[in-house]
Amino acid sequence: MVKRNFERQDNPMKSFIKTTLLLFIVAAWVGCSGDYRQQASGAIDHVVVVMDSTQFHSQTADAIRGTFGRWIQTLPNPEPLFDLSFRDFDNNAQLNQLKKFKNIIVAAPIDDSTNTARFIRALLSDKVEQQVRDGKVFAFPLQNKWYKNQWSLLLTAPSDSALAKQINNSEETLTDNLMEKTFVRWRGQVYDRGEKTQLEDSLWNEHGWKIRVQHDWYKNVDTMYTHNGETAHFLTMDRQLPSNDRWFWIWWKKTDDISYLSNDWINAKRDSLMEKWVRGTRDSSYVTTDYKHYPVNTTSFKLNGNLTYETLGVWHMTHDAMAGPFVNLAVYDEDTHRLFLLEFDQFAPKYKKRRFVRQFRAMIRTFQSDSTWTGNNNNKPMAKE
Repeated sequence: MVKRNFERQDNPMKSFIKTTLLLFIVAAWVGCSGDYRQQASGAIDHVVVVMDSTQFHSQTADAIRGTFGRWIQTLPNPEPLFDLSFRDFDNNAQLNQLKKFKNIIVAAPIDDSTNTARFIRALLSDKVEQQVRDGKVFAFPLQNKWYKNQWSLLLTAPSDSALAKQINNSEETLTDNLMEKTFVRWRGQVYDRGEKTQLEDSLWNEHGWKIRVQHDWYKNVDTMYTHNGETAHFLTMDRQLPSNDRWFWIWWKKTDDISYLSNDWINAKRDSLMEKWVRGTRDSSYVTTDYKHYPVNTTSFKLNGNLTYETLGVWHMTHDAMAGPFVNLAVYDEDTHRLFLLEFDQFAPKYKKRRFVRQFRAMIRTFQSDSTWTGNNNNKPMAKE
């Protein structure tokens, strides 16, 4: 253990955003208030791909598999990004059943004679159809089109090969759109079961940052320490279940210079922190990153306006057989000149890991730093190196 209808509709889409790779036409959001429709059905990570059955092994189908169904390599055992089911329909009754699913991709060349192509044309105006034929647009994500809490995507182009090429060239944009929806859904599941708002408030008041805390997580270490004359802070929380051990840690310090911040620095700092604070039951064992067997991937984005790096990979325990996935964020708050590293880890050998990593990625994005923070938290115990 580790311590611690097929009928044409006139211009149903009101606006679209044009880029060189794709144009999104976003349907108007139907808010929860006053929306009495049923919730969309199906698993969060399951996508129904609606295509004509004769095209299940087309270039477009292969591009969808390689994009939405590609293997996640930053897990102890690879799993697909999303589980895909390819479905066809012969009549409106079957189509109406497909419209109920939580995640739907509808794909066909624009001028095909198939039911799927006719359905796509029924959803697009003449003007947009022509833009598709001209190769200017191909992807149209919709939100809550037929049911609540639903994500759907229309994919169409002049030909099968042209559509496949567009999909492959826009892989990250297409999947990121669904992934953001996935994070929202997982946050709903995680925190609807209960939330420790009092603990969150204390983190905000005492440290000038907070993260949403699930109901059965508990704070453990909360300390300041010095290293090479530099003061830093470290805090841990965990959720221990009989066969699903999960923990969270966060380190932060004040700094005016982050010129050294890079993928290599993030990983080296993570490893040094875990060697000190996240240790095994043996004196010589501690958690470190498994660079030998698994890739470690880092991407950057803005979180609440702050520069943020997300790192995904696999950890292992030295001198032991334990291993599991991790999700790490490096966040720099320019207003308070504070650099944060925060991470979720898991050891659960009996379970597949994708859904837990998705939960961690959803939870860690609730992190907020108080941009007005001026406190030093001098009342916390000081640990010595």
